[in-house]
Amino acid sequence: MASSFLLKFLSLTNFRGYPPLLRTAIPSVAAAFALQTAVAIPSIAYQTERFYDVSGSATFLTVGLLSLYLPSLRARAAAALTGAPKPPLPSLSSSLTNSAGVYSFHWRQALLSAAVVFWSIRLGTYLFRRVLDQGHDARFDTLRSSPAKFAVAWPSQATWVSLCLAPVIAVNAVPAAALAAVPLRATDVLGPALFAAGFALEIAADRQKGRWLRQRRAKAHDEEFLTSGLWSRCRYPNYLGECTLWTGIATTAAGVLVTQPAQVGLGLAGGLHGKLLVLAASFASPAFVTFLLLKVTGAPLSEEKYDSKYGHRKDYQDWKQNTPKFFPKIF
Repeated sequence: MASSFLLKFLSLTNFRGYPPLLRTAIPSVAAAFALQTAVAIPSIAYQTERFYDVSGSATFLTVGLLSLYLPSLRARAAAALTGAPKPPLPSLSSSLTNSAGVYSFHWRQALLSAAVVFWSIRLGTYLFRRVLDQGHDARFDTLRSSPAKFAVAWPSQATWVSLCLAPVIAVNAVPAAALAAVPLRATDVLGPALFAAGFALEIAADRQKGRWLRQRRAKAHDEEFLTSGLWSRCRYPNYLGECTLWTGIATTAAGVLVTQPAQVGLGLAGGLHGKLLVLAASFASPAFVTFLLLKVTGAPLSEEKYDSKYGHRKDYQDWKQNTPKFFPKIF
């Protein structure tokens, strides 16, 4: 059944005659909304947000890999319809050896897709454990009992996935041969370095907060809010890490997408408009993440919660006034 569904999906989204960018972007975005809808229906029915975050991470993982494997999946689907032997699915390691022939990946595609895989698995596991440990997600306290309001959260998450993955989808849409024609660029080094730094910062911040919470539950301290470690440098080091890692992905993608071989591979003219399009697609990702975390769901909700609890306390006011919100104190 799954195989027939995949064949139907690939057939409906083949879009022959469309430029490679759209042939990859449309089914990838459609998959994000389909997956979120599939999880939304039972979640709304049972008024539970338990699988919201983990479904978001699973959608990142699925859509990222789908955009990477679309050419080989389409080739296998075509072979199945004609009775011809199916070409093998390439592995991520094939980008280093070109052992998968015409359907092999370029190392840039494998690198960005692997980054999304590692990030989505790590964050999804962390958030799922957190909601199991806490029993609920406070963000949904006023939403889960209202089907109409709760329903909005799921397409919103699909939009988040689509915008964040825009640079990865765009790079995966470029034929590997076109990417191979682009020599190593400074962004191929800077982008992964930013991703690694942001990923490490986010993990360290989450672990520090998790350890602090466990110690508080064990009565090892009586602190009401965390002000030590990375949290003494800025009030949201985990958000800084998140924004930094997506900036790294965008930097890597933009650096190659603006080149002439990549522009031609995407079906763009290669002029100013084409370059502006791929720059916008790339940096929409970190821009949206930063806006979401600092202006919508992250910092505003946290500050509202802590201001109501501790706003009257001088130690809290001192920490809030003397600790930068986002960009940390170095010394």
